Amino acid sequence: MGMKDLTEIASISGKGGLFRIIKPGRVGVILESWDEKKIKLATNPNHKVSILADISIYTNTDEGSIPLEQVLRKINKEFGDDPGLDGKSTPDELMSFIEYVVPEYDESRVYPSDIKKLVNWYKIILKEAPEFFIDEKEDAKEESKEDKEQPTKDKETKPAAGAKKNTPKKKQ
Repeated sequence: MGMKDLTEIASISGKGGLFRIIKPGRVGVILESWDEKKIKLATNPNHKVSILADISIYTNTDEGSIPLEQVLRKINKEFGDDPGLDGKSTPDELMSFIEYVVPEYDESRVYPSDIKKLVNWYKIILKEAPEFFIDEKEDAKEESKEDKEQPTKDKETKPAAGAKKNTPKKKQ
C-alpha cells in the first residue's frame, strides 16, 4: 500500500514512535505501533492522539505555520536517508537543523524537543514507508514530462481529424 500522505499516521503524547491508524473504534481509534513489534492499541479519551497530517511547525510567515508533511519532504530532498541527527544531538545541533530546513521557523515556539521528534518521525517514515518520499518525486517527473511533450496532444487530435474526414463518406 503506497503512503502518499500522513492522514493514517498518528503520534500519542507520552509514547515514543508513531502509530498507524487501523480503524476508528467505539470510543477511540485502534492504532498499531509502526515498528517491528506492531503492537495494537485502542486509544481512550485520555490519550492525546495527533494525526501527523494535522501537525505543522510554527513559522514567522503570514500563514503562521508550515505543514509537517512539507517539512518532511524538504528534509528528504536536502538530506536523503540521513538527516545527521539522532536522540543524542545537542539542542544547538537540533536548532541549526530546523533553521536550515525551515529558515522561517518561529524561534519562540519551536523547541529542541520538537525537532528531536521531527527527526525521529522522519526516520520512522523513511523506514516504514519510503514510498511516501518516492511517489512525490515520480509525480513531479510525470508533470514535467507532460509540459515538455505537448506535441503528443496534437498527435492525439489527429485521429479525431481523420475521423471527421470519414463522416462525409457515410453521408454519400
